[in-house]
Amino acid sequence: MRSAHIRRSVVAVTAAALLLTACGSGSDTDPEPVANEATTEVTAEPERAEEEEPDGEPEDEPDDEETEEPEQPVDEVVMGAGDNSERVRELQARLGQVNHFAAKPTGFYGDVTVGAVAAYQEAHDGLEVSGTVHTSTWEHLLARTTEPTRDELFPREQVMGYGDDSEQVRELQARLGQLDLFDDNPTGYYGNVTVEAVKAYQRSAGLEAGGTVYDDTWAALTSATTKPARDEMYVPVEVPVVEKETPAGLDTRCMTGRALCISKSTNRLSWVVDGTVRTTLDVRFGTEEYPTREGQFTVYWKSRDHHSTLYDSPMPFAMFFDGGQAVHYSENFRQNGYTGGSYGCVNVRDREAITALFDQVREGDKVVVHW
Repeated sequence: MRSAHIRRSVVAVTAAALLLTACGSGSDTDPEPVANEATTEVTAEPERAEEEEPDGEPEDEPDDEETEEPEQPVDEVVMGAGDNSERVRELQARLGQVNHFAAKPTGFYGDVTVGAVAAYQEAHDGLEVSGTVHTSTWEHLLARTTEPTRDELFPREQVMGYGDDSEQVRELQARLGQLDLFDDNPTGYYGNVTVEAVKAYQRSAGLEAGGTVYDDTWAALTSATTKPARDEMYVPVEVPVVEKETPAGLDTRCMTGRALCISKSTNRLSWVVDGTVRTTLDVRFGTEEYPTREGQFTVYWKSRDHHSTLYDSPMPFAMFFDGGQAVHYSENFRQNGYTGGSYGCVNVRDREAITALFDQVREGDKVVVHW
């Protein structure tokens, strides 16, 4: 009896322990009685299929990929200050096409180019004014210009041209004379005869025959000739023998027709008509750097109130006889006398006398400048 009682007590305690430790479903109903402590198995709580969402609106699930803003193109530097290249030369030529670069292209990106680029950028909305060529500026300029020609990239430089009066022109004439293209004695004045001689040389050398000496013409001519000697540039002129009976010792060429007879020996101008001297005036000539040319000429143009645009100087009562050289009144000569000289013209200091002479002389009248 005692053993049976003890057995029942153990079973009861074991059942109670199982009730407290088992992972049940958590229902309020009593658990099913355990038939046998040896055969009782602990059943694990089944896993939840999925977590329950908390009360309220469900959270938005993040997108698989974040939305990215499109990348802005990088405005890279194409050219800038200090660069030295053929592309810079092209830039300068293209800026020249749109009137933003007046200098000769050099290929060097200096201050002048910086200023030209900045001016171009300022003239067009949307371009950053920096003086540096970024992609945006370069593409903008390319769209508004054309591929530069060779003359635009490497423009010729004028060395001499019509109307010039200088020692270099005298050298040009002497060099052309070496090639039998200039028959007259060098004068230093670039007139029609020199133009035609230059054209002839340019044609023979395969150059553009425009009659103007550019750097390519000058380089070709100087390489084809030698440095002229002084006698080639200043050909000795035989002084004509003046007959003693000629009035006032004038040049015999002045003794026929109507002539302004101008003597460098006596500094006198004589107005001679048919061998008779009508008027004699004091005159002054050009300086050593700008000599008055000797020879026989004609008055081809008269200008009463002339003003020299070349030297910014008044030349009243001007009677032109050779290129830019003329007989005219000079206030400087009146005040300073023979101190100094002209730029090649024949100066008269008697205003009243040259006023009267101007009215008598006609275009086509002879002018003889002699020693």
